[in-house]
Amino acid sequence: MDVTNGYKPIFNAAPTQLLPVITNDNEKGFSFFYWGATPKMANNKAVSPKLFSAFSDDLVSKASYRNALQSRRCIVPVDGYYEWKRISKKGRTPYWVHMLGQEIFSLAGLWDEFEDEEGETNHTFRIVTVPNNNLIDPSIQEMPAILDKEVENEWLNNDASVEELMKLLKSFPTDKMESHSVSPKVNDARINSEDLIIHVPPADQFGNYSLFN
Repeated sequence: MDVTNGYKPIFNAAPTQLLPVITNDNEKGFSFFYWGATPKMANNKAVSPKLFSAFSDDLVSKASYRNALQSRRCIVPVDGYYEWKRISKKGRTPYWVHMLGQEIFSLAGLWDEFEDEEGETNHTFRIVTVPNNNLIDPSIQEMPAILDKEVENEWLNNDASVEELMKLLKSFPTDKMESHSVSPKVNDARINSEDLIIHVPPADQFGNYSLFN
């Protein structure tokens, strides 16, 4: 997928950042929406998970999610994502999760549009999550909803029913994925470097090395 010549890769995407998405009302090109909330909305505070993710089971039971599922869907192109494995009561070590072959893949998302106090139109998106496939840690309950390439157009199809869309949201097979431990520096969203996805011995967020891989 090509974005634009001016787009610089992000190796540590975090909520409130402006990221490329493909929406159901503009399938021919990329739009740039804020993940979860705009920086102004967040006001230097932690963003609630309710703003940057939505569990698939809630999409039909909550009115706000159901409306977005029916009319405001998007795909989020990525080449991997981070997951944290619990190695002690407080210690977690980060892992880089990606497809076999390192190809780009798509996450299912929902987008929103609103006007701020100044009357400016803003766009945000949240990533849909599904039950975890246990690739990293069985204690992790959710993972991003990964879409097979064959169903990306179905997710963006404006004529698709809710039932058809929900069938696309399922845990991704572990045999198509791989992972490796990465630097705990990824816990600092201000750091954006390709070095973050390079394999290093597992260490928790405090820099303590672990015997568990």
